[in-house]
Amino acid sequence: MYQWRKFEFFEEKYGAKCAVPEADEDDSGVIAAERKIECCSSGRGKVVTGFDDGVVCFFDRGLKFNYAFQPHSSSVLFLQQLKQRNFLVTIGEDEQLTPQQTALCLKVFDLDKMQSESSSTTSPDCVGILRIFTNQFPEAKITSFLVLEEVPPILLIAIGLDSGSIYCIKGDIARERITRFKLQVENNHSDKTLSAVTGLGFRVDGQSLQLFVVTPSSVSLFSLHDQPPRRQTLDQIGSGVNSVAMSDRSELIIGRPEAVYFYEVDGRGPCWAFEGEKKLLGWFRGYLLCVIADQRTGKHTFNIYDLKNRLIAHSALVKEVSHMLYEWGNIILIMNDKSALCIGEKDMESKLDMLFKKNLYTVAINLVQTQQADAAATAEVLRKYGDHLYSKQDYDEAMAQYIHTIGHLEPSYVIQKFLDAQRIYNLTNYLEKLHEKGLASKDHTTLLLNCYTKLKDVEKLNLFIKSDDSIGELKFDVETAIRVCRAANYHEHAMYVAKKAGRHEWYLKILLEDLGSYEEALEYISSLESSQAGMTIKEYGKILIEHKPVETIQILIRLCTEDGDKRGRSNGVYMSMLPSPVDFLSIFIHHPQSLMDFLEKYTNKVKDSPAQVEIHNTLLELYISNELNFPSMSQVNDGGNYLNGASAKTMILSAQSNGNIGDHKSSEQEKNHLERLEKGLRLLKTAWPPETEHPQYDVDLAIILCEMNAFKDGLLYLYEKMKLYKEVIACYMQAHDHEGLIACCKRLGDSVKGGDSSLWADVLKYFGELGEDCSKEVKEVLTYIERDDILPPMIVLQTLSRNPCLTLSVLKDYIARKLERESKMIEEDRQAIEKYQEDTLAMRKEIQDLRTNARIFQLSKCTACTFTLDLPAVHFMCMHSFHLRCLGDNEKECPQCAPEYRSVLEMKKNLEQNSKDQDRFFQQVKSSKDGFSVIAEYFGKGIISKISNGSTSGPVSGTASSSSGF
Repeated sequence: MYQWRKFEFFEEKYGAKCAVPEADEDDSGVIAAERKIECCSSGRGKVVTGFDDGVVCFFDRGLKFNYAFQPHSSSVLFLQQLKQRNFLVTIGEDEQLTPQQTALCLKVFDLDKMQSESSSTTSPDCVGILRIFTNQFPEAKITSFLVLEEVPPILLIAIGLDSGSIYCIKGDIARERITRFKLQVENNHSDKTLSAVTGLGFRVDGQSLQLFVVTPSSVSLFSLHDQPPRRQTLDQIGSGVNSVAMSDRSELIIGRPEAVYFYEVDGRGPCWAFEGEKKLLGWFRGYLLCVIADQRTGKHTFNIYDLKNRLIAHSALVKEVSHMLYEWGNIILIMNDKSALCIGEKDMESKLDMLFKKNLYTVAINLVQTQQADAAATAEVLRKYGDHLYSKQDYDEAMAQYIHTIGHLEPSYVIQKFLDAQRIYNLTNYLEKLHEKGLASKDHTTLLLNCYTKLKDVEKLNLFIKSDDSIGELKFDVETAIRVCRAANYHEHAMYVAKKAGRHEWYLKILLEDLGSYEEALEYISSLESSQAGMTIKEYGKILIEHKPVETIQILIRLCTEDGDKRGRSNGVYMSMLPSPVDFLSIFIHHPQSLMDFLEKYTNKVKDSPAQVEIHNTLLELYISNELNFPSMSQVNDGGNYLNGASAKTMILSAQSNGNIGDHKSSEQEKNHLERLEKGLRLLKTAWPPETEHPQYDVDLAIILCEMNAFKDGLLYLYEKMKLYKEVIACYMQAHDHEGLIACCKRLGDSVKGGDSSLWADVLKYFGELGEDCSKEVKEVLTYIERDDILPPMIVLQTLSRNPCLTLSVLKDYIARKLERESKMIEEDRQAIEKYQEDTLAMRKEIQDLRTNARIFQLSKCTACTFTLDLPAVHFMCMHSFHLRCLGDNEKECPQCAPEYRSVLEMKKNLEQNSKDQDRFFQQVKSSKDGFSVIAEYFGKGIISKISNGSTSGPVSGTASSSSGF
């Protein structure tokens, strides 16, 4: 004890008088100054004292009196303030009702419920009263008392007696649902001073509940979860009253004159040799509290021990202490004279400042660690200790302290101190620890690797880079390590880190850019998984295609197709999971010939690729283009992402717009160009099967390419497939190919076979505007125009009259035939007119006769029933007669003629409605070969007629009427 350092980590905050204010004898019956404190307790922000006159007092913070009440009539012997509920449990003496009943009883008060006793005082509600001693539990002197709150409202109360017995009461006292049982500690002592229970302590460990029991002659442990409770003797030496306490780790603490002992469930634990009689023991926030009486001087000393750090945190001379409490974060000592002393712990900063002034850094470190200070506070103490050692030039030990601050102290603070070349080993050590904990940044990795390279310590460099072979994750920034090793020409180490970290792009960058090992790079790519291989080829494919085109294309073909063939899952679903050739177009930006080879091999192997349209588009661009060398590509973008989101069409347009296609080709180039055109035409046809509506390429792109490169065969095929027949004949017209033009019209102008007969009119117009002699072709064209009656003769004459090189002899036979046919038609129309005029005259005569002359009805039979006609009968002007009974309800019209009449009226109504539909009228005029005949038909049906003002109405007239009637 005398070797332990003393510090003032605690301070005396205030003193107070722990007593009821002075009262008149009429109020309390006893003067307050004469009362003696029998028991104390604390909790829920209050300090509670029990006096020998049966009064209980409550004190607030600062030991200011709050209120008092009298739970017992004689004396309060024990009390305990509960923590989970605002209840107070007391044991005291009341009036003895009968000689058989004891005066001692236990009461439970609900401090949240107050009831008025009189006009001036209040008291809490008493929720339970219990007699302690019964016939089964004989009366004895109570020496100790302890309450354990289990699950509210269940309480477990242990009452120690001077007879060596413990009475236990368990249950809900307020509802009187309790059970009692007895624990016997010792039976063989006749002297009660050796068997009296002097201390109790509950120990809760999960579901296990145990009770420490101390007598002057023994220390025992009861396992209450066993039935009956099992007793275990821990020691044959005990202790007196007030020398027993419990630590926060549920250890029993016993004070004896020679030392303080700690007991656990398996027996005696560590002991601490503190001399002097232990008047009071306590435990507060990891500190051991002792009130020690010096036998020589008779003085009492209050010590606070920090057992972990072996120091005395506070020591002070005190009066004779009767009770020790803990509340409001302070230690409260209550003296025999009812005075009280409040002692509080200083804050951590004050304690550390005290230690720093004395350069006791090791003590400060132990203090913050044992008091479970946060890591930042611990790191700050370690930093100050490191700074202290650094100032004493003890660099190795200082670095040892700085290493412990990793994760809390900014690394730059330490690094700046050790940047001197003479202390590079310390700096290297710090940086290594920083990487081990995974807290190093890119700059830290750069600095550490530079340290190794400056020291030329290859062994340490190997150890740093290759020490994590058994661990899956590297503890440094991979890119930084690779970059530094490359800069220092440690290519092997850089490649090792890249391969270990799975950074394939860096591994290939070193192989290709630093070492030029193209074959090794290809082998490495072949060993990767499909997704990783695809990513690396996208990035470094340009270099590989430039130096190893054949091998690179083989890898790409295998990557895009071979996995599916191997697994036998080359269906469309699986093919969509494989890399697409379109993803790799960017690597061929300077090598179109290699691109063409790659796509041809792919299409030969895969027939149903999801990217078939894009592939065919690119192949068409390559096939149809006049040149495969595009120097403008390298000027557009050297970054490799030129084709990301754009097709090769952009490359071709860019190249041609800049005039990079040569006008003169060598024979070899011409041969290659013709071969590519053949492939292009073959692709146009095969990729658009007859049974499909849409081709497997972009039609618009194909047309643009054919037009740009003057690929006539391709254009003709596309226009014909798209039924753009006028564009087809326009191609022949542009090429001045008359023979091909007429042959094309023969094939495409036959309306019987689904062609467009109007093509002949376009061809005739073309020859009419040609300005050269084309009599042979015009005669042939006129044959088909006359056969299908495509154009009126007047239009034919007007069209051909524009060509000054054509003579009338070309049209003579055609005009003669048309005149003869027209004469026949005129004669037929004249005969029809005469017949209609005769019919009209007959109808008018009949109408006049009906209006002016009487009709004689001579029918003798009914038209409906064919029986003899008798009266009543009905005769109609149509010369039909009926019995009146045969007509039924309809007497207005002839049943025989009515349907025909209605159909005529309905037809007239429809015609009048159609006259309002101008769209239909103009559509018929437009679609008819002879629009005049449609207009004449409308006039003939009376749809277009005169109105009252003499103007002619159109087909949309709202007042149209027929001039003829029925």
